Amino acid sequence: MTQQHIDFADTWLIVPCYNEGAVIGEVLRNALQTFPNIVAVNDGSHDDSATHIHAAGAHLVNHPVNLGQGAAIQTGVEYARAQPGAKYFVTFDADGQHQVKDVVRMVERLRTEPVDMIVGTRFAKGKESAQVPWIKRVVLRTVVLLSPRTRRLGLSDAHNGLRAFNKRVANEMNIRMNGMSHASEIIGMIDSHSWRVTEEPVDILYTEYSMSKGQSLINGVNILADGLVARRLP
Repeated sequence: MTQQHIDFADTWLIVPCYNEGAVIGEVLRNALQTFPNIVAVNDGSHDDSATHIHAAGAHLVNHPVNLGQGAAIQTGVEYARAQPGAKYFVTFDADGQHQVKDVVRMVERLRTEPVDMIVGTRFAKGKESAQVPWIKRVVLRTVVLLSPRTRRLGLSDAHNGLRAFNKRVANEMNIRMNGMSHASEIIGMIDSHSWRVTEEPVDILYTEYSMSKGQSLINGVNILADGLVARRLP
């Protein structure tokens, strides 16, 4: 076991996965070099994602049918929070967009600062990422404008899937929305549970592969629609 593994033995990465067989193995092998505890939730994939997850050495949990990203994250949180010694938790995308170096900073901040959750942002003042595709930029900015709660919490990137949080948050997290609206639901839980939250500027790697899966105009419309639905949640 390396020193990196010893340092992060109390941390669990939670990776929701749906038809990511082309890249999931490489994503997991890279992350496992720093974080030895990863649970990947295979959310009813029709491809060979489960085979690659198992071969990479991550913990594998299977949904027999596709339930949506929110459900996959909730399953992963429940699995990880039950593990002995688990103190810190990170939601991490399966498509290669998230960077391990950002996770390291976020977890170290959780250890030393009086916060319960750190949310990645592509729109930090003075550090806005120029890599964000224009459609995505417009959609994400609009989501924040439509959410007074998000603005009140001081968050600029509500749909950033890279989040690090402590055991208190993991124990209290109960995601009910299965689609993309789980991100807005998490914002609601931050507010209702009074979780102490802050942001961390992160680099999102937009590859041809990841953009083909999640950057379309239709996807943007779905995010906006789900966000409006989530606003009605208590």
